[in-house]
Amino acid sequence: METKLHFGNYLKKDFIIKLHCQMKKILFSVIPFLLIACQYLDKKAPTEQELLDKRMKEIDWKKVDKLPSIVACETVTESNQQKACFFEFLTQNIQDKIGTDSLSVIYATADTLKIKVTVFATSKLKFESQFSKDTTQVMRQKTDSVLAIKLTDFPKISPAIKRGIPVNTQFVLPIVLPQTTDKNLK
Repeated sequence: METKLHFGNYLKKDFIIKLHCQMKKILFSVIPFLLIACQYLDKKAPTEQELLDKRMKEIDWKKVDKLPSIVACETVTESNQQKACFFEFLTQNIQDKIGTDSLSVIYATADTLKIKVTVFATSKLKFESQFSKDTTQVMRQKTDSVLAIKLTDFPKISPAIKRGIPVNTQFVLPIVLPQTTDKNLK
């Protein structure tokens, strides 16, 4: 009778046992990484509203990307020069339209009038005089009526731009009033 030695079976069993032990080691070393990775995947994605709110907080709403402008100033490429061109144009136009009219008589002692200019996103303009606290209501009404009559028919003004969208802007311009002499009043 022959006895068969089954070394192959022992080798297979030994190999399987070693492989099983190694698999356990790998599995137990990988499980913590999987648990940690799952925590990172579990984070909620921000909603559209949260993203919008975050983006809105990042934007500086006190500054515009492009100031209001007129056609004559569009050719100027430097931002500060374009700003100066626009304000000089606006100031000069206001002074020309007011001229040596009633405001010089109303404000005989004053040489400068502050006017708040609003340029709407629709390119419309609004002018409001800015008064000191000691100005009477009658003077305010007279000034506002003169401004309403005189400050019309302005050339088209392009509105300010913020993020590609036309926006309203406001600024105060000091307007030098022409001084009248007694001869002009007669």
